[in-house]
Amino acid sequence: MTTTTRAPASDNPRDNDKPAIAADAEMSAGPGADVILAHQLTGYAVVTPADEKLGVIEGIMLDIQSGRIAYAVLSFGGFLGMGDKLFAIPWTALTLDLSVGHFILNVSKADLERAPGFDRDHWPAMSDSQWATQVHGFYDVVPYWRMTERSSQIRF
Repeated sequence: MTTTTRAPASDNPRDNDKPAIAADAEMSAGPGADVILAHQLTGYAVVTPADEKLGVIEGIMLDIQSGRIAYAVLSFGGFLGMGDKLFAIPWTALTLDLSVGHFILNVSKADLERAPGFDRDHWPAMSDSQWATQVHGFYDVVPYWRMTERSSQIRF
């Protein structure tokens, strides 16, 4: 039997239209829990381990040369996309919790406020190795380009 979950209800109508995620990939009619369209993850909440909401996923950044997911772009603060700050969160710093349909990031809200971020009109050069090393160091994860294989960080 396939178990599905949806992102929690939200005041933002865009957040309430999340796709179901199949928890049993072998039983699903679609790609399954291990393979998903990147745009289906946009709008998913990101929370602390204590379940405090940090923001939402705005998009997924791919490293075209390696074919790996490099970052999830997190929107934090502001109101309806105005005045918010964006953060490039290394993909390996996130854990997808399928039981509730959100991501967990192991930082506090106060830590995130001190994280390297940017605004919508001034994106960093994400291919710059100095910037990328600083970001991965902040979240205490191995840079994706140094990893030989990424283990799954999905909770069922």
